[in-house]
Amino acid sequence: MFKKKLNNISENKKNAIILILLFGVISLLGDIIYEGARSVNGPYLQTLGANAAIVGFVVGIGELLGYALRLFSGYFSDRTRAHWLFVILGYGLLISIPLLALSDYWQFAAVFIVLERIGKGLRSPARDTLVSHATKQVGTGFGFGISEFLDQIGATIGPLIFTFFFLSLKSAQKTVADYQQGYRLLWFPYGLLLIVLLITFFKFKTPRALEEETTSNKNNSSKISKIFWIYSLFTFLTTVGFINFAIVGYHLKINEIVSESHIPLFYAIAMIVDAIFGIIVGKRYDKLKIKHKNEQAGLFVLLFIPILTALILPLIFSSNIGFIVIAVFFWGIVMGSHETIMKAGIADLTSITKRGTGYGIFNVIYGLALFIGSVVAGYLYDISISLMITAFICIEVLAVVVFGILKKEINSIPS
Repeated sequence: MFKKKLNNISENKKNAIILILLFGVISLLGDIIYEGARSVNGPYLQTLGANAAIVGFVVGIGELLGYALRLFSGYFSDRTRAHWLFVILGYGLLISIPLLALSDYWQFAAVFIVLERIGKGLRSPARDTLVSHATKQVGTGFGFGISEFLDQIGATIGPLIFTFFFLSLKSAQKTVADYQQGYRLLWFPYGLLLIVLLITFFKFKTPRALEEETTSNKNNSSKISKIFWIYSLFTFLTTVGFINFAIVGYHLKINEIVSESHIPLFYAIAMIVDAIFGIIVGKRYDKLKIKHKNEQAGLFVLLFIPILTALILPLIFSSNIGFIVIAVFFWGIVMGSHETIMKAGIADLTSITKRGTGYGIFNVIYGLALFIGSVVAGYLYDISISLMITAFICIEVLAVVVFGILKKEINSIPS
């Protein structure tokens, strides 16, 4: 009996790892598509005639709609348990990225950019819920760290595709046709993604079975905890000040700090850092939980995020290439932490029956922060870069204060 139980545990862990890896490959291919596009969307919109305010608005409204949809998709994926339906629909909408090759006006390009974000909004809570079941077998921080590592390999390859393609053109100034030809290269990873997605679906139709009913996740309460809301407030504040790379790309191009060909390379560097640091911070997250004998104690690692985010601002908006490279490195660290710890945190703050809803609520708050941050950054950038930097640093200071409240609340939980 005991031996049979051990074999079941071993088999569950093996299946969990396979599922995490398969979803990692799906995310890898997805990121080749949309992160490749995101590395040039800012300069592309500028080439089509958009100014900084328009770029910030398009990026911001896309994030807002995408994250607002996560409340709907998260709630209904929990109610219907049709997580796979939302995942497949969401990934299908990635078709909007290669379709950017058909846009000759910034308004049309904006529609496709926003449509891609809507697709991400449909799939994200359901996908993260499916992955979270598997991470309970290997450690939530480490599991999401592995997923993020593979995800960011794609996020690195995507921008590099544009980098090498632009370099092959040998012309300093890129035309609308040059960008469109770059977007056409993304049809191949899109087709491959659909194949891997369907293979994963037929192999793991019920990933929920992988999550063991331990004492820590037997709570099936329909209520969202107080710590969840404090955590969400902290995330909102620190994310508002986390500058979108579309604005960074705009800054690099408009001030001619680097050539257009090298802008996606900077993004690729950030993605490499993101991939490596995601696993490191994920392991640290799990160790803190074990050390404090508290499922929420991993969140203590979050303190460095607002501090580093504030430091990025004056560096990345300077004209010194050395400072900008350092800022891009830090930007990748913060991005890796957002994608790893914040997802792992929701898995540990919510019950198995409310996981999708938790991811949905959290992502709406996260998306609202991205929208406000992008719009305000674009608006203030046109007025005064110094004013923008100062305002966002003040917001990060406030985030540190909220982190203190969060830590105190977690420490009050009995071991």
